[in-house]
Amino acid sequence: MPRSLPPVSVTRALIILLLVVLWEIGGRLGNPLFISPPSSVLTRGARIFFEAGVRHAMFTTFWELALAFAIAVAIGFVLGLAVAATRYTYRNLYPVILMIYAIPQVTVLPLFILYFGSGPASKVAFGVSHGMFPILINVVAGVMGVRPILLTSARSMGASRWAIFKRITFPYMVPSLFTGMRLGMSATLLGVIIAELYVSSGGVGFYTVQFAESFRPDRLFALTGALALMAILFNETVRRAELHLSAWR
Repeated sequence: MPRSLPPVSVTRALIILLLVVLWEIGGRLGNPLFISPPSSVLTRGARIFFEAGVRHAMFTTFWELALAFAIAVAIGFVLGLAVAATRYTYRNLYPVILMIYAIPQVTVLPLFILYFGSGPASKVAFGVSHGMFPILINVVAGVMGVRPILLTSARSMGASRWAIFKRITFPYMVPSLFTGMRLGMSATLLGVIIAELYVSSGGVGFYTVQFAESFRPDRLFALTGALALMAILFNETVRRAELHLSAWR
């Protein structure tokens, strides 16, 4: 009989351990101005989190990301439902949305700064502009993918529009919605950080530039790790919400 494979948790732990070991070796052999081993990141880079300015920057970036993501979900969900409401709205609005989505967002960053200023509002707005489109597109795909026979059967039995949405459309589109939310969360984080990189006197993006320009890779890696933890936190929140809303599956 073939040998049983190790548990998934053990395999994951071994892969992570292998990557950390390779990083440690590469960090010790590489140029210390450009790369730091994880031991140095933990011992020296982690000291930045005791600095008041960095802690404030992380808090600022966190609430900017949370607010931008919430707004992006609301706008993407509502607009997605509006676009997919009828075949007429889909044929007329969806190509326009795809055309706007194709425009590189960074090219319009100066307009966001002009309209919203250099404060947190421009970071939130720029994050929303990145995050809403993946959500919108996936909501449209989910609604348009509902089997017509289900809608016809529900209407023939006298179901109201709200009942059809609650019992058929929304459950059917839940996988697409949360796929869009995962993509939108990453895009929102990207938008917020890009805005902080270009115009900010605070936030994680500002300190990222400072540490990169001063050749402090230990601090830069520690700050990058903090951003990764934020992304993991939001992803886990979305995953748990998906499990709750798709328990029927």
